[in-house]
Amino acid sequence: MLLTILAFALALGLLIAIHEYGHYRVAVACGVKVLRFSIGMGKPLLRWRKKGADTEFVIAALPLGGYVRMLDEREGAVAPEERHLAFNNQPLRSRAAIVAAGPLANLLLAVALYSVVNWLGVQAPKAVVSSPVAGSMAERAGLQAQDWVQAVQTDGERQPLRSWEDLRWELTQGALQGRDLRLEVTDTRGLHVRQVLLPLSNVQTDEVDAALMQRIGIVAPWMPAVIGEVLPDSPASAAGLLAGDTVLRVDGQSMQDGAQLRQVIQKNAQGRPQAWALERAGQPLQLTVTPQVLEGPQGPYGRIGAMIGTAPEMVTVEYGLWDGLAAGAAKTWDVAALSLRMMGKMLVGEASVKNLSGPLTIADYAGKSASLGLTQYLVFLALISVSLGVLNLLPLPVLDGGHLMYYLWEAVTGHPVSERWMQGLQRLGIGVLVLLMAIALFNDIYRLLAS
Repeated sequence: MLLTILAFALALGLLIAIHEYGHYRVAVACGVKVLRFSIGMGKPLLRWRKKGADTEFVIAALPLGGYVRMLDEREGAVAPEERHLAFNNQPLRSRAAIVAAGPLANLLLAVALYSVVNWLGVQAPKAVVSSPVAGSMAERAGLQAQDWVQAVQTDGERQPLRSWEDLRWELTQGALQGRDLRLEVTDTRGLHVRQVLLPLSNVQTDEVDAALMQRIGIVAPWMPAVIGEVLPDSPASAAGLLAGDTVLRVDGQSMQDGAQLRQVIQKNAQGRPQAWALERAGQPLQLTVTPQVLEGPQGPYGRIGAMIGTAPEMVTVEYGLWDGLAAGAAKTWDVAALSLRMMGKMLVGEASVKNLSGPLTIADYAGKSASLGLTQYLVFLALISVSLGVLNLLPLPVLDGGHLMYYLWEAVTGHPVSERWMQGLQRLGIGVLVLLMAIALFNDIYRLLAS
């Protein structure tokens, strides 16, 4: 819990500070007088000012935002000798640049974070697939356990894959965009190349969740059918299973990997005894295992109370200086584009609002990623930074994108949006934003209760 709180607080503080610094830095460069730079909202907890400087720096009580307060005749009287320093008296291009600088700072931070991860290198599972889900698209396409997916082809372009995460990303994008993927598959030694076509255009999904990968049939990297930790007072313990046992057959059916073994256990929704053929310390062994039947969201399923599988084969994904930077920029672009597509689909009703996540889910992911190490936490920060940048660029009043929308109107018509219209749009924007936050918080609570 403490790690989750610290990781979440650090993420919020960093992303808010970078966003507001973008506004601040460009405002100063454009000759605007900045009165206050605040990280957080509400009552100031800490405040300081550099000697001879105009700007007061503040850390406030509510860490859910921040702001840069600039000299502006719309917010108070401005001395005649300082009118040229007021934000509202700046040229349109300067005002637009100041407003856009915050979201762009978040996107640039994401590029930097992804690049650092690429340069440091990260251990990731190799893109070797486990047994496809029975009856799934992958099984029908002919994918098999221990197939190594080295590249994907879509629209005539070949994209090499470095890890399991790359494969998951391509599958997710293909499903959401309705694009068929052709997998370039070999065995684990890189021999016997063949093509496997996944007709993802038939998926027609509006959510990115575990059910999507179940429908596609590619759910986990390959792991052997080895028993891990056995829980006390469980069916596995009662049957005599021990950690390290290799499962060869269940009811005469050969077990190719841990994923297939899990499927066989879970499909035993009647709790009938199963005949297991094992290998323990090099010696064959026969046991009878009777799974416990539990009730889940999809109906009853079997469970034995033991971990199945070992750590998958790992590869080091690492880039050189320029390749890492280019890959970081490409990843930022892909994530931003995917975020915009999902928001667009939610707007027209083609995607579920269940995809929205709020502070509870973000805090949970912050703690989990931090527990996995520095590189995973940096990837999490990059993802949230992209999301924050994209969100603020939406043409929604009260957000930076809404102000840019006002400036576009001014550029086209030659005069600014009237105060009456602006006040009405601001109220509308606040209402929409509160609604989105309420939906995201509801989704957070639902996920916590369902987990």
